[in-house]
Amino acid sequence: MDKYEQVIELAKRRGFLWNSFELYGGTAGFYDYGPLGSTLKRRIEQIWRETYVVQEGFMEIEAPTIGIEEVFVASGHVGGFSDPLCECKNCGEAFRADHLIDKIVDCADSLHVKELDKVIIENNVRCPECEGELGEAYEFNLMFKTNIGPGTGRQGYMRPETAQGMFVDFLRLARFYREKLPFGATQIGKSYRNEISPRQGVIRLREFTQAEAEIFIDPNDKKHANFGRFVDTVVNLYSEEAQHKGVIEKMTLGEAVEKGTIAHEFLAYQIGLTNHFLQRIGIAADKLRFRQHQKDEMAHYAIDCWDAEILTDRFDWVEVVGIADRTDYDLKAHAAVSKTELSIYREYSEPKMVTQFVVKPNMGKLGPLFKGKAKAVADALKTLSQAELEQENITVTVDGEEVTVPGDIVEFAEETVKISGENVIPHVIEPSYGIDRIFYSTMEHAFEEEMVSGKEETEDEEAEARIVLRFKKEVAPVQVAILPLLTREELINPARKIESQLKQKGLLVSYDDSGTIGRRYRRNDEIGTPYSITIDYDTLEDNTVTIRDRDSMKQVRAPIDGIADLVYEMIYMGKDFESAGKAL
Repeated sequence: MDKYEQVIELAKRRGFLWNSFELYGGTAGFYDYGPLGSTLKRRIEQIWRETYVVQEGFMEIEAPTIGIEEVFVASGHVGGFSDPLCECKNCGEAFRADHLIDKIVDCADSLHVKELDKVIIENNVRCPECEGELGEAYEFNLMFKTNIGPGTGRQGYMRPETAQGMFVDFLRLARFYREKLPFGATQIGKSYRNEISPRQGVIRLREFTQAEAEIFIDPNDKKHANFGRFVDTVVNLYSEEAQHKGVIEKMTLGEAVEKGTIAHEFLAYQIGLTNHFLQRIGIAADKLRFRQHQKDEMAHYAIDCWDAEILTDRFDWVEVVGIADRTDYDLKAHAAVSKTELSIYREYSEPKMVTQFVVKPNMGKLGPLFKGKAKAVADALKTLSQAELEQENITVTVDGEEVTVPGDIVEFAEETVKISGENVIPHVIEPSYGIDRIFYSTMEHAFEEEMVSGKEETEDEEAEARIVLRFKKEVAPVQVAILPLLTREELINPARKIESQLKQKGLLVSYDDSGTIGRRYRRNDEIGTPYSITIDYDTLEDNTVTIRDRDSMKQVRAPIDGIADLVYEMIYMGKDFESAGKAL
């Protein structure tokens, strides 16, 4: 049993993860989060919100998970959001064609379907399920299609990412932030991708949670005002050059920008922020790297793009965050399809005198000629050069239709005017987090099995196996366990009072009075509870309790008075356990 199987077995047994639709046999690509899993996931999301919304000031929005077709035409998802699929001619099972050959060639995901077919044939790649012959590869669009409204309705899709809602809301967001760059918006929610063959547990899902920020910045100024926060942060960089060498380079983010390894400060800052967040929730620093997209995999709209990758036991390096400079591609694409200018007005510090070529269509004559299309015709005329406007009849294209305009109703000239500002289309920096992959990685990095003395349960010193999830204290789905030594009223009453005090402090508390105290300690170790508080008969005498530390299994005796503040300080303020009370 490898670590993945151990983690998933624990996750299912203790209520972190369950296969969806289990009652009906289940289906691949869907998981339910149980009581502990849902809480752990919410803690990760809440720390993400603290990082991006509270500290960075990028307010959160919530857009529909269903989008109309035009949105995804503009984003490119309708025309180009697909994976290469091939099916077994014998058993009919479907597979990602590039995944079948990723151990044979480098960058299999960059090959065209014809190139994939060639590699499959030349290497006699067979069906992994039945060894049957594979059919030709073809592009399979990954979006879930739906109809909005009754009958045929309006064509819609389940969103494949949360980002588009923030692009569509750009003008509203710009007004909210008083059109001052940089500004950003965040969104945490469900996305949907009809994956061809999701066989990697929560690493590849058909319904998953994304946490994304879209940060709109000045295209001419990509320095970050707070870059000093991370300038000396050392990260594991797997740049394009390092990938050719086969080595991971350790360097500071300041050095990476200075050398040109990372395109600019704003992108480097986001890498630093991602590094900080992932380590804060429990990802091991030595199992985290940032891999730069190579030129043949870089999206056509990106200047630079880095993936945060986490090392896992079964799946090797797994991408969990994508951090990209998307330039102005998205805003221009939505502007073109919606026919709405998506820019902000930036005022100069001092007005400038500028010579401009000005086109002035006579709207009084255009209106009767073209009626409802008059404005669109005028806008098209304003994009033409002087040579094109000097024709007796001017031809422009409006809504795909050629329109002829008499040259004598269009005036043009060069004019010197005072300009107080300009319209700017911002560039977008996007950190995109896959919460489900981060959830699993957090569990795997926290998972440990060790041999310890069995003395906590009995007087027996014989070693036994202990499974422990060493979650960071602020992430743990249960932060404190309340354990009355026996199920007797005189112990239950003070235990319940302590439970109430801790809950009022905002801590995640469980109450457990079933089984021996040693068994209860082990149960809480398994789910990652940092501290257990035991109420015994000495409590009735001296008003003190035993606090046990999950990681060291050490115990101290501390007074009940101020117990909620004490535990809160140990979880959130770094108070040392050794100083929490008298060692036992």
